[in-house]
Amino acid sequence: MNLCYTLPDEVYERLEPLLDKKEIAYCLPLDLNFDGEFGSFGWTAVTRDRLFIIRDDSVGQVIELSQVDEVICSHEVNCGLLILRQQGSERILARFSMRYITQYSYLARGATLFCRGDYRVLENHERDNYCPKCGRVLPGTEQCPKCAGAGRLLKRFWDLCGPYVLPLAAITTLMAVSSAITVGQQYIQRSFIDNMLIPAAGSVSEIAGFFLIMLALTAAALGLSALNTIWSNSLGTRISRDLRQRVYEKINQLSLEFISSRQAGELMNRVVRDATHVREFMEHAFAQMLTRIFVMIGAFVAMIIMNWKLALLTLVFVPVAFGVLRAFRRLEMRLWRQQWRFDDKVNGRLQDVISGMRVVKAFGQEQRETERFKSYIDRLTYIQKRNELLWATLYPFVTLVMSSGLLLVYYFGGRDVLNSRLTPGQLIQFIAYTNMLFMPLQFVSRLPRMIMRLKTSLERIYDILDEEPKISDSPDAEDIKITGNVEFRNITFGYKAYQPVLENINLSVKKGEMIGLVGSSGTGKSTMINLLMRLYDPDEGSILIDGVPLTKISKDSLHRQIGVVLQETYLFSGTILENIRYAKPEASRLEVIRAAKIANAHDFITRFPNGYDTYVGENGYRLSGGERQRIAIARAILHDPQIIILDEATSNLDTETEYQIQEALERLTKGRTTFAIAHRLSTLRKADRIVVLDNHRIAEVGSHNELMRQRGIYYGLVMAQLEMSRIKTGS
Repeated sequence: MNLCYTLPDEVYERLEPLLDKKEIAYCLPLDLNFDGEFGSFGWTAVTRDRLFIIRDDSVGQVIELSQVDEVICSHEVNCGLLILRQQGSERILARFSMRYITQYSYLARGATLFCRGDYRVLENHERDNYCPKCGRVLPGTEQCPKCAGAGRLLKRFWDLCGPYVLPLAAITTLMAVSSAITVGQQYIQRSFIDNMLIPAAGSVSEIAGFFLIMLALTAAALGLSALNTIWSNSLGTRISRDLRQRVYEKINQLSLEFISSRQAGELMNRVVRDATHVREFMEHAFAQMLTRIFVMIGAFVAMIIMNWKLALLTLVFVPVAFGVLRAFRRLEMRLWRQQWRFDDKVNGRLQDVISGMRVVKAFGQEQRETERFKSYIDRLTYIQKRNELLWATLYPFVTLVMSSGLLLVYYFGGRDVLNSRLTPGQLIQFIAYTNMLFMPLQFVSRLPRMIMRLKTSLERIYDILDEEPKISDSPDAEDIKITGNVEFRNITFGYKAYQPVLENINLSVKKGEMIGLVGSSGTGKSTMINLLMRLYDPDEGSILIDGVPLTKISKDSLHRQIGVVLQETYLFSGTILENIRYAKPEASRLEVIRAAKIANAHDFITRFPNGYDTYVGENGYRLSGGERQRIAIARAILHDPQIIILDEATSNLDTETEYQIQEALERLTKGRTTFAIAHRLSTLRKADRIVVLDNHRIAEVGSHNELMRQRGIYYGLVMAQLEMSRIKTGS
């Protein structure tokens, strides 16, 4: 997303004397005036010491950032405001549409940093919703289809077919031979009509010979066609398989930020449906396309040799037909994208409801969800019917226009036969070639629809494949044996760089130490954990393990040595054994049982009729919350990590189950560096240190007793929980 647009030359000439040779850090257009009218109303430019509001090609306001407290981007209804806060008062500087709301949020945050003497320039890796070249809204992809051009599609398609050059060459050869047989049959048929039927001079044996020759050629053509179909289907299936594997592998490599920004149904469609469209194109369109193109070329060459004037006359209406197709090309592409985007919404909604069916039933919302889903599929049905109506009308009309040339052949060719310029056999041969020409042309007229579908699918697939993972191993990353010393050094991070969740976090943790993380919601507890697991990289600062920055530790090595137990335990559909063994696929059954015993899970597992082979269901719905939690602990124990992360691991459990889990956790964390997030503060009494986060910073650090004596934030949280306990118990 662009944060520094290029000013027009005439505007820059007026601004340059005020820049004092300083570089422009941020520059964004203003597309609204204060009356809410759309247009080009000026620019906002920011250097490290000044903010400029440019209107009507002249610099209207110059603001010294050293005298400003804060620059704010305010999200209003259908627009945004850029606000200046200075000495307790606020002043509106500019107004802009929602198109630029994210960019102005970055600009405001960057300008505020300049006000505070922090001169770093924010980087923005977010996807822009508009093409920077033509300004069109992007159809759910990073690249603009209009600006990318057709050459990009051909390159993408060749990338897919590249590993299969030999099968493609074989298929092409079969198509060429089959087409030559089809064209050559007409010469034999003409000879039969002119030399045998018309003069009635042929013998029975000659007729039988003609029959056998035609039968052999037809059988050969059909055999080659069948072989071509088999090979094309096989090729399409292999390409689809490889494509799905590449997309799925790339999704696994991409950062959590990217995955979280997309609906699950949309990603599933790109792996399954879009790859299927590529396969269908290879199986149907590609195989037929080359065959019919070869037949069309052969037939037209023969027509030119026979009667070039009549051959050209058959093509009179073809330019009209292709002109109509070209006129509707953009509309077709837009209709395809609209249909598939809404299909993504339908699949995404279906996935959400099925995953949350327990909540749906708990609140009695089955009818409401049914009606909502019905409205989705009704809208999708309307879009599909409208699109199919267009195609069902357009292509028969195009076929009719092109086929009109055949009527000219009947008229002028028949006249030539009567005038003895053509023989009846030659006319029949010419009509056969005309049909060979128009039948492929009719197919070619439908080809744009197939190509549009292929193009849209490839755009969506390569939108995933072209995405660069934000979290990747550096060239010098290596595997290390972790002992457990952890240091957060000047960490600043925000899921959006203009909204920091953590600021200037400094914390040193020794091997085997247990750290409790406490604070109200949104203060950054889980974010610290996410950074430690390197699901995200900090905007500033670094995290070191045993003195080595995370960026220099390979991701595989890091994740092999970190164990995680979350509040919302996720279990995969499968058996208990498979879920525990997920952390260590090569573990023996005895190792799994040992881990389950340490996690206090063995007893309840063996009470199931199938024991460790019990199917847990979707996300473990057949198990209770405490049972799922203990399986997650067993999974972490089997992992044998050096660093343990506990995120609300004992919340929402009954007393007996909590005791069993606490006992299991004590065994798990013994001798290991542990980070524990807990809202129930009593579970952190045994923590070596408790870190209290407030206002995105570390506010307090100390043991439970030390923090209670300070009577600060932690003390207030503890007393509030005690008061809530008294209210619940009625004492």
